[in-house]
Amino acid sequence: MPDMVYSFALFAAVATITPGGATTLATASGSRFGYARSLPLIAGIAFGLAVLVAAAATGLGALVQSVPALSLALKLVGSAYLLWLAVRIARAGAPGTGDTGRAVPIGFAGGALLLLVNPKGWTMALGAAASFSALAANPLSLAAILGGTFAVAAAASLSLWCLGGTVLARVVRTPRQWMILNGSLGALLALSIAPIWLT
Repeated sequence: MPDMVYSFALFAAVATITPGGATTLATASGSRFGYARSLPLIAGIAFGLAVLVAAAATGLGALVQSVPALSLALKLVGSAYLLWLAVRIARAGAPGTGDTGRAVPIGFAGGALLLLVNPKGWTMALGAAASFSALAANPLSLAAILGGTFAVAAAASLSLWCLGGTVLARVVRTPRQWMILNGSLGALLALSIAPIWLT
């Protein structure tokens, strides 16, 4: 059992720190708004992931994946939401300039929604629930263990990406540099949609 606990902790850490839509969003938010103002986004993503993994552990995730119409709807809604966020990031100017000076960071609800409509997230959650089901004797205990661990891992990983974004903001000075940075982050977020349709 200790070996499985270590394996699961490593799985959660790797799954949450690898680049993807959530990490790109955290980096973009950190570069634009700083770490403190990005905390609601980070908390929302961590909460959304915890709910997703807990749902998978109780069997709800398998039900969602087994209904083709629901799975397609999640892909469509998730892709549209990610594209909207990508455009929003790509069109942002330097902090404090023009209309963008009144911009507000994506909050808790937006972060949670990102995970709840992301089929890639559902697939990862189902994989975690299936691979580590022996960690608890009943589904509710398993949901609590898996969900709690993923919430902590996501909060830590996204904090690192967000802080990386704050470092980028110190390097980026000119409006052109901000345009390149925001365009690049928006493009990366848009590219993160591809795996949704390839799984």
